[in-house]
Amino acid sequence: MAVGGPSRRGRPRSGEQARRRRAALDAALAELLERGVSGITMQAVARRAGSSKESLYAWFGNRQGLLAALIEWQAEQVNAAVATALDRSADPRATLTAVARNLLTLLVGDVSVALNRAAMTSPELAGLLLRHGRHTTGPLVAEFLGHLAGAGVLRLDDPEEAFQLFYGLVVRDLQIRVLLGEPAPVEGDVRAQARVAVDRFLALTGA
Repeated sequence: MAVGGPSRRGRPRSGEQARRRRAALDAALAELLERGVSGITMQAVARRAGSSKESLYAWFGNRQGLLAALIEWQAEQVNAAVATALDRSADPRATLTAVARNLLTLLVGDVSVALNRAAMTSPELAGLLLRHGRHTTGPLVAEFLGHLAGAGVLRLDDPEEAFQLFYGLVVRDLQIRVLLGEPAPVEGDVRAQARVAVDRFLALTGA
């Protein structure tokens, strides 16, 4: 067999399989956004992705596993956005404002709201959302706040408590209100809320 040619028995190469799995996740997310968690089915996802139900079951196990994979995938996007914003060489106020804006944009966005609603249907999915979401994002930002405290920029004793303060000032009750049906804030309001939240955080913790 030539190098780089098809694998034995017609199995797709690993890169092709990863592409098809990603297409299935894209399709599942589109179904979730259109139909809600109660309307998503393996058959509809397979049809939309141009795949087969057998492939979906092989990749995700069942519908619950598919939703779990979506939650993990979205959490990766959130954590990547936060990690990218945590630039230690930049101005601390600008960095914190970028983190606040990214957090708020993602948490009140259609995808996050749909996945939060899905997570509320299952203790297993809720635990997964916490583990890959808040319990991963929080330490990333807390470590950065600890770095700012060590550099004398902030005055705080516990970086984790400082993150809780930061998160509360940024998100407030906006996410729960959107989950309950209120319209999400527009981009201009998100930017303004991020700036106000950082101003208040620095007023409380600034050295």
